[in-house]
Amino acid sequence: MIERNQNPLGTAPVPGLLRKFAVPSIIAMLVSALYNIVDQFFIGQSVGELGNAATNIAFPLSTSCIAIALLFGIGGAASFNLTMGRGDQEKAVHYIGNALVCLFGLGVILCIVTQLFLTPMLRFFGSPENVLDYARSYTGITSFGFPFLILATGGGHLVRADGSPRFTMMCNLSGAVINTILDPLFIFGFDMGMAGAAFATIIGQIFSGCLVVWYMKYRFKTGKLQKCHLVLHREYTMEIISLGATPCFNQLAMMVVQIVMNKSLTYYGELSSYGQSIPLACVGIISKVNMVFFSFVIGLSQGMQPISSFNYGAKQYSRVKEVYRLSIISGTAISVLAFFMFQLFPRQIIGLFGSGSEEYVSFAVSYFRIFLFFTFLNAVQPISSNFFTSIGKPRKGIFLSLTRQILFLLPLILLLPLLMGIDGIMYAGPAADLIAGLVAAFMTFQELKTFPKSDGMEPKRDCLQQ
Repeated sequence: MIERNQNPLGTAPVPGLLRKFAVPSIIAMLVSALYNIVDQFFIGQSVGELGNAATNIAFPLSTSCIAIALLFGIGGAASFNLTMGRGDQEKAVHYIGNALVCLFGLGVILCIVTQLFLTPMLRFFGSPENVLDYARSYTGITSFGFPFLILATGGGHLVRADGSPRFTMMCNLSGAVINTILDPLFIFGFDMGMAGAAFATIIGQIFSGCLVVWYMKYRFKTGKLQKCHLVLHREYTMEIISLGATPCFNQLAMMVVQIVMNKSLTYYGELSSYGQSIPLACVGIISKVNMVFFSFVIGLSQGMQPISSFNYGAKQYSRVKEVYRLSIISGTAISVLAFFMFQLFPRQIIGLFGSGSEEYVSFAVSYFRIFLFFTFLNAVQPISSNFFTSIGKPRKGIFLSLTRQILFLLPLILLLPLLMGIDGIMYAGPAADLIAGLVAAFMTFQELKTFPKSDGMEPKRDCLQQ
């Protein structure tokens, strides 16, 4: 058994640990964003505006995959690290096994549901008729990769929790490299269009998912993963779900907002000079560009998770505070840089994804500058919500994960366009970002005040604590 005082999570310098875990996690998240960016780039160059709009229509299903992956990936990793911090290695391995089974199993279910209800789902997601065939072609193929996408993404968190962040990075990077090589070959070389982009994507996902399986079978450090660990038990799965609910709800909230936004963009776009497809295409591109920025922030929060979970379980609260502080400082620095990029170079960024009419470029530039105005605050909410999950307090984490998307952004998307037309959708973004950032900062400050001044003691409890 690995003793707590021998585990580097509890003894190594925190800045070095955060770099060790966050850098591979950031790269893994960037690679995940690259899947969508690469498809968007080549589709924009070959199919054009309608193809870009189609990938935006399909995006809620990708978000569903990530939600499942985070539910059992981060939930399993947090359960594993908290249990290891308390010194119970045998129980910790059960969390890994149960998480793996749920990841792949739910991916298969989502694939079947998508195949059965593909066209109604795409219409529900806001697809206009002139985009529907492109969306159907792309999503009908990519759905077969859902089990492997979920396994690769969620399993990466389990591999990282086992102390192998570089292998997680390799899993994601290898899949993205395969996708990047095959995209132009299938789209241009074989003239497969949207279908070519879809096939390139799932081949990369299958390879990444198989790497996770290989690691768990041959490289798992904590102990040998046996069949008994793969048998689902209510105790383990419910603990995993409770700790993974925060990032999962955040993704589901993003999916709900994406669907409502697609419908709003289609409706109010038709009433404006832009038409239906221009807002859909522009927002699809900008959302994926914004994912590149968020890859750094989410990577930091994921790198923070095993460090804060282990040390909270071991009652080393000074180290928990330190890793949170370093994560927030680093995330804010990255957010400020992204803010200046979005404000100064929106035309150049949108130009990377193909050309369009003047209305197309005008809408994209305005959306970049207005909707993403408070980008410099956007590190606080995701890092803070994951912080609460990592210390075993999912209720606060779930609440924070819902603030920006559901409590603030969704109502504003519905209300502001009634007064301002399609411009109201743009102004909903910065308003939600500002309020969510302030709420997250206040809640985390109050939580840190409950930590004892000396390690090894129990923290103060409040009426909302879990």
